[in-house]
Amino acid sequence: MLHIKRARPEKLSAPNPRAWLPLSLTWLALFWMSYAISGPASAQPKPIEIVAFGDSLTAGYGLAPADGFTPQLEAHLRAKGLNVRVRNGGVSGDTSAGGRARLNWVLSPATRAVIVELGANDMLRGISPKLTRQNLEAILIELQTRNLPVLLAGMMAAPNLGEAYSRQFNPIYRELAKKYNAVYYPFFLEGVAANRALNISDGIHPNRDGIAVIVKNISPAVEKLLAQIK
Repeated sequence: MLHIKRARPEKLSAPNPRAWLPLSLTWLALFWMSYAISGPASAQPKPIEIVAFGDSLTAGYGLAPADGFTPQLEAHLRAKGLNVRVRNGGVSGDTSAGGRARLNWVLSPATRAVIVELGANDMLRGISPKLTRQNLEAILIELQTRNLPVLLAGMMAAPNLGEAYSRQFNPIYRELAKKYNAVYYPFFLEGVAANRALNISDGIHPNRDGIAVIVKNISPAVEKLLAQIK
């Protein structure tokens, strides 16, 4: 009978922990260097939230989602290296009274500053400037109570409403901004109003290019607003 000799398995030597020690220390050192440079993901600062609180002009009426005031303003500020989030608090057709009524649910614990753009629909409907002033003032008082810096964007009365109406309506924004220490931007539609090339077919609401003009014009005032955040 043929006897087959079985090969004995070779003994495996136990790993030498000392041999792995330098390599382990090297990887540990590299890990901590990377951590020190980049830091944990959770340590990245959160964006500063600005609420654009207004009517159709901030809501982006007639525009694609990416073309409205809030996304264009956010992109513009981020391109300047500012870590911000501009939240859309606009409602098309809203008056100063409507804004006053919904202010509390528009704001969030993350809100750090507010752009107030209201009153255009008051003017278009011929609402008494006294009521517009009262509503805007109530909004500013509430925001001041919450220690939220404000940029107050002004509006101008249409010429067809007459000089008497304009004399009452136009000064509202400047006077309230001064009284409540808000950053004042005189006319939200500066450079865009009555320019057909910068408005949609209704001739009232800015198109994408019109919004770009507004954003460029108002951004220095928004940067002043950001500087007031504590």
